[in-house]
Amino acid sequence: MIIGIPKEIKTLENRVSMTPGAVSSLVRQGNEVLVEAGAGLGSGLTDEEYATAGAKLVSAADAWSAEMVIKVKEPLESEFQYLRKDLLLFTYLHLAAAPELTKALLESGTTGVAYETVQSPDGTLPLLTPMSEVAGRMATQVGAHYLEKTQGGRGILLGGVPGVYPAEVLVLGGGVVGTNAARIAMGMGARVTILDLSHARLQYLDDVFQGRITTMMSTEPNIREMVKRADLVIGCVLVPGGKTPNLITRDMLPMMKEGSVIVDVAVDQGGCVETIKPTTHDDPTYIIDGVVHYGVANMPGAVPRTSTFALVNQTAPYALRLAAKGIDALKDDPGLALGLNTYQGKLTCPAAGQALCIDAVIPDDVL
Repeated sequence: MIIGIPKEIKTLENRVSMTPGAVSSLVRQGNEVLVEAGAGLGSGLTDEEYATAGAKLVSAADAWSAEMVIKVKEPLESEFQYLRKDLLLFTYLHLAAAPELTKALLESGTTGVAYETVQSPDGTLPLLTPMSEVAGRMATQVGAHYLEKTQGGRGILLGGVPGVYPAEVLVLGGGVVGTNAARIAMGMGARVTILDLSHARLQYLDDVFQGRITTMMSTEPNIREMVKRADLVIGCVLVPGGKTPNLITRDMLPMMKEGSVIVDVAVDQGGCVETIKPTTHDDPTYIIDGVVHYGVANMPGAVPRTSTFALVNQTAPYALRLAAKGIDALKDDPGLALGLNTYQGKLTCPAAGQALCIDAVIPDDVL
C-alpha cells in the first residue's frame, strides 16, 4: 500500500502521525511511505531520519495522493480538496462537533477511521487514551498558569503555602483525563474534588487516591454547589463519538469566583461548558463574567515530542494492519471496525449521527 504522512496544519500543531521507527516498520512490511517534507520537525524528527527509515519525502499534495493517509488531527477546510472516494483516512475526526468536515467526508465518499472510537475488547479506547493522559496532566498545569493574576486569574498558587489555603480544583469526569488531571492537581497540593456519574468509578478513584481527594456524584445540584467553591474547573467529560453535554450552563458563571479558571478538555467534542469555544495555542483564553475560559482543542500539540511518541506507540500496530489488509482489517477486528466513521458516503458512527441529526448506520451494516 502507498501511505501518506502529511504535515499537520492546525495552528501550532507540532505532532506528526508516524515516527521514523513506525515508518521503518511500514516499509519493511512492503509499503511505500510518502512523508511530507518537514512533517516531523515540530516533534524534533528530521527529514533525514525519515529518509533513512525508507520514506520518500514529498509535497503535501503527493502525501495526500496516497491510498491511506495517516494524520493526527482532523482535516481542515483547506485539506478537503484532497478527500476522495478511494482514500482511507486514519486520524482523529471528532465528527460530532464538526458538521462541515462530516459533510465533506460524506460527499467525497472517503473511508474515515477515527482514532477516538476504536475500542479494545475490554471496551477501553486505546487510541484516545495516550492523548487523554497528556491532556489531563496538561490541564492542571495550564489551569495553574492561568490562575496567576498576570494571566487574568485570581492570583492563587495552586498548592498554596504553609498557613495559606490552597486552590480548590473541581474535575468533571473521572475517566482517563480526569484521573490524570486530579493526580497532578493533588501532587501540586491543591484540594481536589472529582464528580462522576458512576458510583463504581468513584469507589475506584477513592481507593486509588487513598481518600486524599473528594468524590461526589455528578448531579446538577452538586455541580452548582461545587462551581461556587472552585478556583479551577477542569472539564473531562467523554461521550465516545458523540457530543458532550453541557454540565456547566451559562447561568452558573455568575456564581463562580472572579478570576476563576475553566479548562475544558472536552472542547473538541463540543465541550461540557456551555460558554466554551475552540481556541488555539497562540490565543488560548477569553473571559466571560470574570471567568477565564481555556478552550484549546489540541492541547497535546504543545508538548509534541511526548505526544507524538505516546500516540504512535498505540496507532502504529493498527496502521500496520490497515496497510496489510485495507478495509478488510476492520472485518477481522470488531474493535477496529468501531473506528469506522464514514464509508462510501454513509455515516457509520451513530453517536455522531445523533449529535448532527444525520441518519447513520453501524459499521457492521456496510462492511
